[in-house]
Amino acid sequence: MARSLNLEENCFLNQYGDRAIMLQRFNLYPRCPRPDLALGLKPHADGSAITIVLQDKEVEGLQFQKDDQWLRVPIMPHALLINVGDQVEIMSNGIFKSPVHRVLTNSERDRITVAMFCAPESGKEVEPVEELIDDKRPRLYKKVKNYVETYFQYYQQGKRPIDAVKV
Repeated sequence: MARSLNLEENCFLNQYGDRAIMLQRFNLYPRCPRPDLALGLKPHADGSAITIVLQDKEVEGLQFQKDDQWLRVPIMPHALLINVGDQVEIMSNGIFKSPVHRVLTNSERDRITVAMFCAPESGKEVEPVEELIDDKRPRLYKKVKNYVETYFQYYQQGKRPIDAVKV
């Protein structure tokens, strides 16, 4: 990602620290008789830096929001979906976007997924890479420490956590 922006290869990784965090979550979305009344997961963007998802190989449910429209993510068996999280959006000064997404339930079948969240070590400060800030593209985000704490405070209130760290 850094090379695609003509940056030093480890400029994002350097912000992870020596003890980066990797958490995995196994998700079961059980059949729901009224999927029109219940979401599997409410709309949100990930608070991680990068999220890696192994989707169910038969049951759809993941959707991304683009231009106020919900777009379904097709099933690609055995493929990994890589999702940019809020912390990479901060590091890239908004060049890479952390997309809002949700999960729908299914009336006929259970859905199982595995998500791995990659984030900087606890207590590490994250900020836009200096080479991505100039007169044409000013700093968009503050330096933030323990972004995950901010993330959960705002997420529980139904707000976009990344808005709290904008300049």
